[in-house]
Amino acid sequence: MSRFAPLTPGLLDEIRAAVGEDALLTTEADLEAASADATTERCRPEAVVRPRTAEQISALLRLANARRFPVTPRGAGTGLAGGALAACGGVVLDLSGLDRLDIEPANLLAVAGAGVLTQTLRAEAEKHGLCYPPDPASLKESTLGGNAATNAGGPACVKYGVTKNYVLGLTAVLATGEIVTCGTRTRKGVVGYDLTQLLVGSEGTLGVITTLFLKLIPRPRAVTAQVAVFPDLASAVAGVAAIMAEGCCPSACEFLDARSLALVGDLLPFRDLPPGAALLLLETDGTAEAAAADMDLVTAVCRRSGALHFLPGGSPAEREHLWDVRRQVSLRIHDAWPVYIPEDVVLPLSRIAGFVAELPDYEQRFGMTIYAFGHAGDGNIHLNITARDRSNLDRVEQGVVALLRRVLELGGTMSGEHGIGCAKQRFLDLELSPASMRVQAALKQVLDPNGILNPGKLFDKDCA
Repeated sequence: MSRFAPLTPGLLDEIRAAVGEDALLTTEADLEAASADATTERCRPEAVVRPRTAEQISALLRLANARRFPVTPRGAGTGLAGGALAACGGVVLDLSGLDRLDIEPANLLAVAGAGVLTQTLRAEAEKHGLCYPPDPASLKESTLGGNAATNAGGPACVKYGVTKNYVLGLTAVLATGEIVTCGTRTRKGVVGYDLTQLLVGSEGTLGVITTLFLKLIPRPRAVTAQVAVFPDLASAVAGVAAIMAEGCCPSACEFLDARSLALVGDLLPFRDLPPGAALLLLETDGTAEAAAADMDLVTAVCRRSGALHFLPGGSPAEREHLWDVRRQVSLRIHDAWPVYIPEDVVLPLSRIAGFVAELPDYEQRFGMTIYAFGHAGDGNIHLNITARDRSNLDRVEQGVVALLRRVLELGGTMSGEHGIGCAKQRFLDLELSPASMRVQAALKQVLDPNGILNPGKLFDKDCA
């Protein structure tokens, strides 16, 4: 039996009275749209609420807390860990309507609603000669609230950091319905506990983020890009370390292993590559002179590290082509395999090549095929684990556990930017100590005493 109340017609009337007629959505199409994200899992809610103000959210959560029904915050549904799925039914809180955006150029600040698309903020900031660096792969569809809830990263984080590095402050609605503003609109501020960074990355389990105060930086005047192909991943990773040792930090440093490179080889001009060839996609930025000089240095270091071929991306169109090749990897994997499990582990840079070299052993032992690519500059490896036969899922699951254990043995972590959601919840005790889990569960209890916010995620393992 669920610990939550079902949404009876009478309770739906109470929700309608609390949030307004237009905000409550109960059609089949609305419920279906809120039932899925970028995973293969589906969880059907009983209703969807799409507010336009924090006050509507406050009214909903006060009612949910009193009547004990679950509320699952949702941005654009682009997550890969099931964090926005209504695991326990109830209400999906669709935050896409919180789409107000104000740029304050003089303060290098953006005040953005949780429903603003990442790409929208980047485009508006650029009109003022400013930049918002976080660039998750889903930036054209993902919302800033969702990015904050998962502390999203992206290729630029090697130089510029992840979402939390740009959230100066925020407004959120607690499970009790109280509206709190924490953090600052300034570059510095140390008054009280850092509730802002507690809420960033909490996946909607501690509060509903409604507004973000985001740091902007001056937009680099120029960006240059280049692909370098190496005979193997070990030499490619050694090239990354050598670039960093020269004092040059690329603004992006992506890698594709041999299997991923083969998957998109038709989009590149290289032919007759060695069987183990690996690719680096590198960008430098700054003034035109600085970006070009840094790329010259990157090229020279890659040559010394054994690079076989180069493909420059000097113009915007050429750069976009290189990034399209990188994006096509995930799409082609997803379309080609009936079993598709995306993991996003992070390893110390010196351990990447050795770990990837071990992957064939895991493939053989557990009957799966693994594509490895990701952010070489910060050690974030996207392991796309696939299999032909869904009847092999139990064996594949064992392989996933074995891989995660190996990552932890090597000093890594099981998730760099996708979050935990419900997809990785069962693995938490592999990485977190009992004491750490106890403290974090206690924080959840303080901020959400009745467990109504995004239940079935992180430390809340079931709906009973």
